[in-house]
Amino acid sequence: MSNRETRKLVRQQTQALAREVKTQATILGGLVAVMWGLELIDLVIFQGALDSYGILPRTIIGLRGILFAPFLHGGLPHLIANTIPFLTLGWFVMLQETSDFFIVTGITMVVSGLGVWLIGSPGVHIGASGVVFGYLGFLLLRGYFQRNVPSILLSLIVGFLYGGAIWGVLPTVPGVSWEGHLFGFIGGIVAARLLSQRKG
Repeated sequence: MSNRETRKLVRQQTQALAREVKTQATILGGLVAVMWGLELIDLVIFQGALDSYGILPRTIIGLRGILFAPFLHGGLPHLIANTIPFLTLGWFVMLQETSDFFIVTGITMVVSGLGVWLIGSPGVHIGASGVVFGYLGFLLLRGYFQRNVPSILLSLIVGFLYGGAIWGVLPTVPGVSWEGHLFGFIGGIVAARLLSQRKG
């Protein structure tokens, strides 16, 4: 291969990578924008009434929260606390394939939401933390299931950065939906297993 062809190939790969990163930023930024937009609308216009669309355990109407709960938050501090790990871990999920993000998010939302609906404490459960814990479970266990160097390295990095958060799956903080954290984490593990089988 000539130097000219090599430079052309490198340029094409760089452009493809730039497009992929832009796509990832658009996806994550768009979802975060929806969360922030809904929360600001809820605070300013509805005075928190939209939170009633969260998961209400063991009620038929509460099932709608499986879809809506991750986008609703109990105030700006709650939303801020979820935004940074959502962006960080969400991007880590995308590193191998952007499409992984949608699969992991979907599985986590369903497993976390159903788990909360089945055994959650009384009251409305809202917030993206169940999905965040799903990303954490996926990233920590993907290295184990896929058994390749990039996945193992990423599992180790995530474990170093966010390993301490795993205690959130236990009922240690009153008022925090540990059930959502626990089942979100389990959902992430399920996603890691399923994706490893698909790519194996």
